[in-house]
Amino acid sequence: MSITTPTFIVDEAQIISNLKTLADIRKQSGCKVLYAMKALPCSRVLEIVKPFVDGFAVSSLFEAQLAQEVLAGQGDVHLTTPALIAEELYELTTLCTHINFNSLSHHERYAPIVETQAAIGLRINPKLSFVADDRFNPCRRYSKLGVDIDALWQANQIEQVTGLHFHTVFSATDFTPLIQTVEKIRRYFGNSLEKLKWINLGGGYLFHSIADYQPFIDLVIQLRRELKVDIYIELGNGIVGNAAQLNATVIDCFESDGKTVAILDTSINHNPEVFEYQRSPHVLEHDVNGRYSMILAGGTCLAGDIFGEYRFKQPLQLGDKITFAKVGAYTLIKANRFNGHNLPNVYLKRADGELELLKHYTYQDYQQQWSSATTSNAGQPILTSQNMTNFK
Repeated sequence: MSITTPTFIVDEAQIISNLKTLADIRKQSGCKVLYAMKALPCSRVLEIVKPFVDGFAVSSLFEAQLAQEVLAGQGDVHLTTPALIAEELYELTTLCTHINFNSLSHHERYAPIVETQAAIGLRINPKLSFVADDRFNPCRRYSKLGVDIDALWQANQIEQVTGLHFHTVFSATDFTPLIQTVEKIRRYFGNSLEKLKWINLGGGYLFHSIADYQPFIDLVIQLRRELKVDIYIELGNGIVGNAAQLNATVIDCFESDGKTVAILDTSINHNPEVFEYQRSPHVLEHDVNGRYSMILAGGTCLAGDIFGEYRFKQPLQLGDKITFAKVGAYTLIKANRFNGHNLPNVYLKRADGELELLKHYTYQDYQQQWSSATTSNAGQPILTSQNMTNFK
């Protein structure tokens, strides 16, 4: 099949391979696995993942709605978010099986509303930093993510919830941080943990890049045996991160201050974390020993729309293809149409090798996004200087 670029291709076989690894770990340890939808909520991906997991982890009302549409009641939906909005709370209780409060003030205000509909948990900040870069660090100083472990211990409120949730790492490739975090939580709360029904160990572990799973399996077995609780993990990057690629084409080449710049028909706006975290994504055509160094840049007018400097065996020419690999997580979900540049076509590479078009965006999609003349505005009141006082 001939495809135009830019194109985002999801690899079904790789997703299933990752999920089979997790299924084996789940079988050996007895843990429950949730897919973190924030990584990539494409409905076809959710359908592929669904048979292998115990439910979905969500962070908003829209994610919860999509989760229930796909699961149709056949699985857990765990909500964890700092942005718990009072007006959405009732609907969330009808969609979610578990709701983790992000703060003690959340718990104080909303527990009476939630407790009759969903299992109540608390996200805890164990105050253990394993990530050097604070942009990725959930336990950074002044963190907004979770109840300070000392504050929770002093408040003595752990027995007022049915579960705990924590998340301390980013793209971890061993389980040392998890073991140390569990040890600290057990030192703080001791026998009180036995009164819980579940503990969510969070995510951030790249299971497909970890050779030895035994420490994780042993830890889960120990917790289940000693505390008599369900153990959950929630993974996004660990399921889809290495299971997609972004294909692009060189549309211009020129010299700039002694270096060659190759302009692509994609941009970092299709992979925003390149700019957010100043990272250079993996390029399949890159050759560390290549004679020719070239800067790969996106096609927007943003000066920082640059993927990085790479080396090639031959100079890039107009029409050459570039493949950004391992971009399944936190890319398409963050992508935008800056400059009016269209989003990439989305394909599924099925397990049989065939490509299936999942999504093609048109001008009408762009127009609808920015047009004020939408049906959703019909009948809505016009804000005037008089009624704007309600918003002050």
